[in-house]
Amino acid sequence: MNAAQLFVKCLEAEGVEMIFAVPGEENLDMLDALRESSIRLIVTRHEQAAGFMAATVGRLTGRPGVCLSTLGPGATNLVTAAAYGQLGALPFVMITGQKPIRSSKQGAFQIIDVVDMMTPITKYTRQVVGAAYIPARVREAFRLAATERPGATHLEIPEDILRDDVDQAPLSAGDARPAIADPVAIERAATLLSEARHPLLVIAAGANRSRTCVRIRHFIDHFGIPFITTQMGKGVVDERSPAYIGTAALSADDFVHEAVERADLIVNVGHNVVEKPPFLMENNGVRVLHIDAASAQVDPVYFPRHEVVGDIADTFHRLGERLEAPDHWDFSPFQEVRVAAMNHFEEAIRDPSVPLRPLPLVAAVREAVPEDGIVTLDNGMYKLWFARNYPTYRPNSILLDNALATMGAGLPAALGARLVHPDRPVVAICGDGGFMMNSQELETARRLELDLVVLVLRDDRYGMIRWKQKDMGFADYGLDYGNPDFVRYAESYGARGHRIDAAEALAPTLAEAIERPGIDLLEVPIDYSGDNEMLNETIPARVEKLHPRATRHRSD
Repeated sequence: MNAAQLFVKCLEAEGVEMIFAVPGEENLDMLDALRESSIRLIVTRHEQAAGFMAATVGRLTGRPGVCLSTLGPGATNLVTAAAYGQLGALPFVMITGQKPIRSSKQGAFQIIDVVDMMTPITKYTRQVVGAAYIPARVREAFRLAATERPGATHLEIPEDILRDDVDQAPLSAGDARPAIADPVAIERAATLLSEARHPLLVIAAGANRSRTCVRIRHFIDHFGIPFITTQMGKGVVDERSPAYIGTAALSADDFVHEAVERADLIVNVGHNVVEKPPFLMENNGVRVLHIDAASAQVDPVYFPRHEVVGDIADTFHRLGERLEAPDHWDFSPFQEVRVAAMNHFEEAIRDPSVPLRPLPLVAAVREAVPEDGIVTLDNGMYKLWFARNYPTYRPNSILLDNALATMGAGLPAALGARLVHPDRPVVAICGDGGFMMNSQELETARRLELDLVVLVLRDDRYGMIRWKQKDMGFADYGLDYGNPDFVRYAESYGARGHRIDAAEALAPTLAEAIERPGIDLLEVPIDYSGDNEMLNETIPARVEKLHPRATRHRSD
């Protein structure tokens, strides 16, 4: 076989079922090899979207997704997707083409050093300089993409190498499990929990693994220790649990920060500093216990003294066997915060105005989306409200990016989710700014005959930046833009378009769209103008007003 055929067989050996691609002439040999393979080729309209889709496949399956581009501009268009996967710990492999390396008739046309470009934003990047290297390079790219902490890897294969004859075979995919924690560390963690009076769990993105989710749920169900989540930790534990206090969405002065203030031991599970912690470490000497597969990265905002490093699922299993709930545990301070947050949400969702305010929007989406439905969020002001107030029942049922936090990923992530879970409803929620960055993928969804619902939240400006601009006391300047008629825009792609003109129309229209085959796009006007006032209502003083407490609980 030739090297292109060997490369594709190596992908098949890794269990690759689909590859997202904007091919170029430098990988036409690869394209021809894919034509005869078991791998489904999905042609996208932009390389960035192909990368987002591949990263989403990795996020949902735990096995690296794969995307393909050509050299030069095709490769540079993958940079944002590479950073998206690398910062978000989403396993995926990028394959890019390159001009022949033994001889070239085109000089430096379209040539940049792609390997050097990818070095700071991937776990592994190599040029394949000979066909005999293909099996080892592919195996290493997939191994590193999937092992903790997961992320992006990249292989560049020149055009002339793809055409070489080769007598090699793929390497078998390995099965590596993370090491388990030291027994002394487990014992120390059990002691810290036993000594604490007000322990609080913070569940982050690194806990979002299938075995880990089960173990953490069992631990919380058994001991009843209250927990909050980071944005990317949502869904690890069903948020209908009475132990759930809230999600850290804002930098300060939110309900979860009040809960943290009342803790004397914070147990951070699966936390990485890419997700900023919802507390300041120097705050009155609170004890912080770090539980993760990797040691804590020291940072000015995160430097725990106590760590349990090893497989998180195994850690919670052994910790559960060792720990006995002491009589002095007191979770009432956290429950007071939980009740205050729930009351605030119930008050806010009754606002019937149009354009919609954020909390009524969140409530309407939760009402319409089934329990097994998947919501993908682009990046904008609405992401904070969904992270903070959208009850999440299952792992990976709300997909958001709070690592790179890039705009433009919401719609491609929805396509990736729908391909992985064809039997589950998928709803993409995008601001008008983020949606227009990759809206061309509506054609991809239509061509693939995917059932999909897209909410476009329209405020005709970069709303989150305007919120920051106002909060910093600057004049309203430089953030407005125009938009197409989104209903007609959707129809031009063969989708159905809807314009929401009344708040009470959103939930039923959305529910009907979820039930129908095909693509529905809902244009939803959104009003962020009162966000500062609403957020000011959520400061700790509101909790104190509802549940006065004269003291804060700390251990030395």
